Amino acid sequence: MQGKYGTENKLPLSELLTVVLITHNRPAFLRRALQYYSSLPCKVLVLDSSPERPEGDFSSVDYQHLPQFAYWGMQAKLTYGVEQLTTPYMVFAADDDFILHESLAESVSFLEANRDYGLCHGYCLMYLALAGSVSYYRRDKKICEDYASERAEDRVLDFMHQYVPPFYGVCRTSIIKDWYAALPPGTSFEWQEIGHTYYLLANAKARVLPIPYVVREINVGFSDHNTEVYHALSYVDAKSVAERDAFAEFLASLPTGIKDLDQAQRKAFALESFAAMTDSLVTGRALTAELIFQSIWNNVSKQPERKFGPLQYVEMPFYNQRFFDLLAGFEFLLHAMPAGRVQLEQLEGVWTRQDYLMQARNNDTPESVLDRLWQAHDSNVFNRRVIKRLVEQLHVVGDDTQAQELAAWDARLESVSKADHYPVFNKMRSGRLLEWLACREPDAQQRAAIAAHLAANNGGPQFGIFLLDLDDNVEKLQVTLDSLVEGHSKAFKIVVFTTGEPQAATTAQNTLHFVRVTPGNLVDKLNQSAAQSPCDWLLLAQVGDEFTAGGLLRAGLELMSATGLRAVATDEIQRNEEGALIDVFRPGFNLDLLQSNPSLMARHWLIRRDVFLEAGGYQADFSKAMEFDLLLRLIEQGGLDGLAHLDEPLLITQVPVQEEVAHERQALLRHLSNRGYKANVTPALPGTWQVDYRHTEQPMVSIILPAGDDLVALRRCLEGVLLRTRYSRYEVLIAANPTQSAQVNDWLGTLRSSKVNVLRADQPLSEVALYNAASEQAQGEYLVLLATDSEIVNPNWIDSLLNHAQRPEVGVVGAKLVDRDGKVSQAGLILGLNGGVGSAFIGEKHSAAGYMQRLGVEQNYSAVSKVCLMVRKELFDALGGLDETTFAAGFSDVDLCLKIGQAGFLTVWTPSVQVLHTGELPQAPEALQALREKWSGAFAQDPAYNANLALAGKGFALAEKASVDWSQLLA
Repeated sequence: MQGKYGTENKLPLSELLTVVLITHNRPAFLRRALQYYSSLPCKVLVLDSSPERPEGDFSSVDYQHLPQFAYWGMQAKLTYGVEQLTTPYMVFAADDDFILHESLAESVSFLEANRDYGLCHGYCLMYLALAGSVSYYRRDKKICEDYASERAEDRVLDFMHQYVPPFYGVCRTSIIKDWYAALPPGTSFEWQEIGHTYYLLANAKARVLPIPYVVREINVGFSDHNTEVYHALSYVDAKSVAERDAFAEFLASLPTGIKDLDQAQRKAFALESFAAMTDSLVTGRALTAELIFQSIWNNVSKQPERKFGPLQYVEMPFYNQRFFDLLAGFEFLLHAMPAGRVQLEQLEGVWTRQDYLMQARNNDTPESVLDRLWQAHDSNVFNRRVIKRLVEQLHVVGDDTQAQELAAWDARLESVSKADHYPVFNKMRSGRLLEWLACREPDAQQRAAIAAHLAANNGGPQFGIFLLDLDDNVEKLQVTLDSLVEGHSKAFKIVVFTTGEPQAATTAQNTLHFVRVTPGNLVDKLNQSAAQSPCDWLLLAQVGDEFTAGGLLRAGLELMSATGLRAVATDEIQRNEEGALIDVFRPGFNLDLLQSNPSLMARHWLIRRDVFLEAGGYQADFSKAMEFDLLLRLIEQGGLDGLAHLDEPLLITQVPVQEEVAHERQALLRHLSNRGYKANVTPALPGTWQVDYRHTEQPMVSIILPAGDDLVALRRCLEGVLLRTRYSRYEVLIAANPTQSAQVNDWLGTLRSSKVNVLRADQPLSEVALYNAASEQAQGEYLVLLATDSEIVNPNWIDSLLNHAQRPEVGVVGAKLVDRDGKVSQAGLILGLNGGVGSAFIGEKHSAAGYMQRLGVEQNYSAVSKVCLMVRKELFDALGGLDETTFAAGFSDVDLCLKIGQAGFLTVWTPSVQVLHTGELPQAPEALQALREKWSGAFAQDPAYNANLALAGKGFALAEKASVDWSQLLA
């Protein structure tokens, strides 16, 4: 039986159907969905569990703001919504889907004509919106379209056998109300979806009409039916089996059309239906995810251009002009009201470039402005500001015909939304960075005061800017020159090293000088120009790099009052391949991070010209890593003195390719050899290096472990050390109090290991004092302070700590802490973070790279945690160990690291040592206050961090404060 296929409703759709629109914390999706459903002549009920009510006029729908349900309260939210329904039919709609209006009407008509059916829908197509295009994916395969068996069990099994998700189909409200009334509270969404299907088919017939029904956003990274459904159905661990069994028991208890089976048989049948659904998903019998065509919209025409793949499926009901016209309407909304994560990620770069192209330039003409506006238009035709500006400029040049065409397009854009993209863009990283940079420019009054100050000081330091134009790219050169001319500093001379014909005949005395080079003589020409330069500081850059408006000016003012500096690192902004901006806010001079990640840390340094010449300039043997090699030679000649950092971006430049550069490795090997190491340098993350110093000594290591009163934790920690330590020359000292619990005491008495010694204090001591007392009896040259509730992960942990601890310049080495879910719980300590001492990256995956790849490479921090900390015993003793008086309650490890840093030694953090631990920091306000007072300078600006980064949240995010105190620089 196929059922009657009606197209006319006796009652208007507004009295028959309610669209239940589901949304959570996605206002852009919600606004677009409401724009789409606004012309549908039926009731729309919005269930919005966002914490805050979004802006907008929702008077045309039944808007329900339900923050009490939050994201994970989906079942409760849907149950509440279903209870509000008054129409005989309903349909759930996600805020990112387009259910075809006429298909909703056809589905309702079918159910009106066939009272024994409870579900009706059609076929689904998937979409993925990108910056200027939409990709379409086939989801559904052609299946049995009528589930009309009078026997409920047959309907259920037939449907599950070729499962197409029915959650967003049109349903009889009465069945949905019964289902949600029966559903146990707290049921996970995957079981809601499975049960939804089972219950509908067990109570009524179902029809899949041979029509296009919905265009749904594809879930990037996982399947449409949600992989958790497959997990729930198929996993064989005890928890999954028990959940499956319990849900089958629940379904068996419900009154349905399955009449002739007892409770046990109904449960067995439910499990059988789960197996059928699992098989359908595994075999892909009904569902797929296959790209079939792409739709590109890069002009103001009424229709996009479509490109079809080699395989098409004409048996599906999508191939007709009517449907493609509907798709064009959807696409216009997708582009005019962008919302998807992938789409916005791509648009960020497009909008950034358009913003750049709309900026005024020196010596602009109406024609040059128009040319840039056309370039912006070609990047994306849905940017309202670009279109409006282009219309105005076309009128200026007298092209009224084209202006009218674009004005009509602008009116079409405004017909769906009055808002442009800037509120969204300004919240993006690129938008925030552009606003942040603008706030750093001096105003007219400040510029006048700065000019007077520079005039009174011989103009301040002069910068020699060496620009590499090795591809003879005039356009890129012009970008760099424009940025310098438009900036606020004029204290520079530019030398362009070009492989092409020089743009003009110049000399070294000119502000702009061209030098013809070849790959073979480039380094010699650079060094010759440095010798001839009258400038104080030299900077190497590429054509296409843009100088920030105020960067050089601030650098000049800062350097006027600085003494003893040899080289200064600065910050920069980078453009990725899509054009989006990324901040690269470097720490103070960081030897280990420089060695680990030269592609990010060795770029765009300001080098004193006399220091440059004394060091011998650049070397041709390392032409692909000239700056890195030069910095390493500066370290060899003068140590770390005179190497500084300025928290100010000078350049906006392209993201460097993170790849293995042989010259970096060779330069690092040469440098380490000169320092006496026969080191091994190997690639770590892309573009980064890991150094094995290959120390020949194998010193004794003493691992100090306070006993504590948690026997389970203590045993786990000790067993982890004994079972997972590859290094052989170590001892474990368990420091015990006389007040230990009987359980711990008894266990300590049973220990029989040549590696373990139990040291018992004569009187009760704090944990900090126990570390100190044990260190006095330690036989090792190096101490490891280890927390009782920690657990060693990698067998080479002592080797990795010693790899750095044996370096003469290193005082402390710390580890990466991860929790039992594999998330980062601590990765070095930052002073001032979240009002005290904190760690960045908490909650990130342990394999994540982090900001500037700092989660994956070795570097220097101001402090690391004594959860796992290695220190040379001689140094520990010389500095009096841990302060057990002031910092008994907490932060004795931070104090120790800062004392060691004050004594001239580095603290190294290595991700090569991973320790299981919660990473929680002590709650000790008095100790924290004492730490702040003792180390106020370090708290004022942690050298391992950056003044431009926020001291709140996870860290390494742009700080809100953007302005520069120019008056202070003139004092």
